[in-house]
Amino acid sequence: MIKKTFIIPLTVIFSLLALSKDTQASQFFDVLDGKFDASQYLSENAYGFLPVPIIITDPAVDSGIGLSGLFFHETEEDQKSRLQSMQNSDDAAKHLMPPSISVAIGAYTGNKSYFAGGGHMGFFDQGNIRYMGGGGYGNLNIDFFGFGDITLKKPVRINTQAIVVMQTLKFKLGDSSFYLGPTQRYTNATISPTNINDLTGNLPPDWQEAITQLLTRDITTSGIGFTLEYDSRDNFFSPNEGIKYELNHLWYDDKIASDIDYQLTEFSGLHYLKLNDHWQTAFRIEVDYANSADLLPPYATPFISMRGIPSMRFQGNAIGVSEFELTYNINFRWKVNAFVGIGKASNEFSDLSSSASRVSKGAGFRYLIARRYGFNMGVDFAFGPEDSIFYIQAGTAW
Repeated sequence: MIKKTFIIPLTVIFSLLALSKDTQASQFFDVLDGKFDASQYLSENAYGFLPVPIIITDPAVDSGIGLSGLFFHETEEDQKSRLQSMQNSDDAAKHLMPPSISVAIGAYTGNKSYFAGGGHMGFFDQGNIRYMGGGGYGNLNIDFFGFGDITLKKPVRINTQAIVVMQTLKFKLGDSSFYLGPTQRYTNATISPTNINDLTGNLPPDWQEAITQLLTRDITTSGIGFTLEYDSRDNFFSPNEGIKYELNHLWYDDKIASDIDYQLTEFSGLHYLKLNDHWQTAFRIEVDYANSADLLPPYATPFISMRGIPSMRFQGNAIGVSEFELTYNINFRWKVNAFVGIGKASNEFSDLSSSASRVSKGAGFRYLIARRYGFNMGVDFAFGPEDSIFYIQAGTAW
């Protein structure tokens, strides 16, 4: 069943209202139409430190809550200049983010999973050089169902305790919308089943020994590679038009402390098209491929990431996903959307097209919560092949 709750959106709203004891109620109503709107609050408070509540609805970890804190790094003079630009510009979104931002985050879920970490996003040379990096420690409890066509008779609860570090440095190519640069990922993990007896007789005989060893070990995966990105979207938060393509390729090798040698390729494409004043469409494609002679640990194996399917439910060395979304703008503030998606998972790229299709569909709504930034919030209700899940969406679903 879909988990129904109406207190969560109210919690987010009241959390915003409680962020500052000096906040006036008038900051949350738009002078244009008198409706609830956070534009003024963001323009007057998006500097220094900003706490943001996190609500996790993924059934893979039995939902959960968390909190993140954003720290903005800039001089007092830069603060005043940026805030003035935000308050006077019709395209305020481009002024929302200062040159550099750091984040601290912590989350805890219903199945006793937790994560704590931080990250940094830096802009240099007027945004022509961009850095994004982060890391942390997590203790994740999640059910394991198998790899591609290697399926277990029943899922096994796997505990993964890991230290993770990821970072990317991108350089703008001339006056284009292309960015290119190096990327690096590192994970040091301890993997173990909650009950070792769950593996006995639960695996295909040919894979019993290999998978048992894989799920009961300490392992390090370390990779370096490159990222290539093209982004022409009209809004970073809730785009109406434009495209974004991203290609990542990483080499994992024992020369850089990886216990498994393999290559990982990730490609994603997002298309947003405005048909008229009321209708718009969006399309997403994603293909991931881990070229490995050995099975990878669950945390490193690509999986179908799509509304209606729990995280890491369907895994395999090769993943293909496509989603289509149609949106109708009811009025200035409200819009409704319907979507459908298909995902495939296989252990061999050549078998991907013939592998089983996992179909998900659903509908949702959005409310323009910050007019000046074109920022929407809302809820999607997705019906997958096994689960029905609701998602609280801040900005685009992708």
